[in-house]
Amino acid sequence: MEPSAKHVIFFGRVQGVGFRYTARRIAERYNLTGWVKNLPDGTVEGVFQGRPEAIEGCLEELRETFSDYLRDMEITPMVYNPNLTDFRIRF
Repeated sequence: MEPSAKHVIFFGRVQGVGFRYTARRIAERYNLTGWVKNLPDGTVEGVFQGRPEAIEGCLEELRETFSDYLRDMEITPMVYNPNLTDFRIRF
């Protein structure tokens, strides 16, 4: 199966609660590549790449883990970038 990629904006109280570090840990467990970073408006932006079912599983686990903080996710398909070889926190 071809790898896919999703661009995600996370809304809610997602800064200052360990969201990026947890996202990296979960994404690595699903063997995803990509990154997450805080944005100035209080949201978190991320790129998640890998098997489609792994991306869905990762995002669902993030939704469950941060159910008290995560209000919404804006998910947009994007072109897979083979240059992303691991999952990082960007600053």
